[in-house]
Amino acid sequence: MKVLVTGIAGFIGSHTAERFVSLGYTVVGVDNFSPYYSVELKQLNCKDLIAKGVTIIEHDLREQNLEDILPLDIDYIFHFAAQPGISATSSFEDYFTNNVIATKNLIDYALQCDDLKLFVNIGTSSIYGLEATFTEDIAPKPASHYGVTKLAAEQLVLQKSREQQLKACSLRLYSVIGPRERPEKMYTKLIANGLNNKSFPLYEGSDKHLRSFTYVGDIVDGIVSVIGKEAIVDGEIFNLGTEVEHTTQDGIDAVGKVLGKAVTTEVVPKRAGDQWRTKANIDKARRLLGYNPQTTLLESVKSQVAWYKENF
Repeated sequence: MKVLVTGIAGFIGSHTAERFVSLGYTVVGVDNFSPYYSVELKQLNCKDLIAKGVTIIEHDLREQNLEDILPLDIDYIFHFAAQPGISATSSFEDYFTNNVIATKNLIDYALQCDDLKLFVNIGTSSIYGLEATFTEDIAPKPASHYGVTKLAAEQLVLQKSREQQLKACSLRLYSVIGPRERPEKMYTKLIANGLNNKSFPLYEGSDKHLRSFTYVGDIVDGIVSVIGKEAIVDGEIFNLGTEVEHTTQDGIDAVGKVLGKAVTTEVVPKRAGDQWRTKANIDKARRLLGYNPQTTLLESVKSQVAWYKENF
């Protein structure tokens, strides 16, 4: 079987592509190698994939007529590509074009594929809003441009399922951590600052924020579990993450424990749209997908610290 992974050079996309290779699938990836963060890091993520036979196409999904660029003999699409996170340097146009327009173009391409079995949209807990502790059928209340545009992208994909034009589902991911995490994200920054004796910028009050910090390997388990379950997942939304909650301070302490020294912090002003609590309700994924994340926070941090030391 042949799988298309968009955003393949990114954190979770690259891990998922590796898993598909290990399962014996042919993997094609597409990425625009946006300079939103280090292009060198994205190229590092792709190095092993290319060595394992993965085809990686550099292209921007915001451009139309993707069928002229991407192969049409695709069995599954896993759509990770997006303008990520909450960033003061990203405009609404960045979020809209990368998350909505690009998704619409990818859907148009998917409809041209010869025998597509499933379109898997990769969503986010940010769709729920400032608190993300709910089941998948709750009305979303996104509180950021990121959350709003990811909800729009999700609905564009599921619309085609409702119209019975293609089988599709959406997976809402919770606070993914581990090797290859983006450099501006919490744990990579904590590790970098701790190793370099710099203070970690802590948003005011965020030390008490609660998160479902979920190891990337556990997330990938959930993502690949939809393969072969097209009839079950079609038109559905699934939360993927751990049910275990930790505060931001717990995360800071875990990094300090692994590094063998405390990470100092410097309080900075609050960030608009930042979620104060995420706790993945995975009853549906557990029931229908057999999803069961097991990796502890400390195990996750140890893996990420080892990756950081090896590469940086």
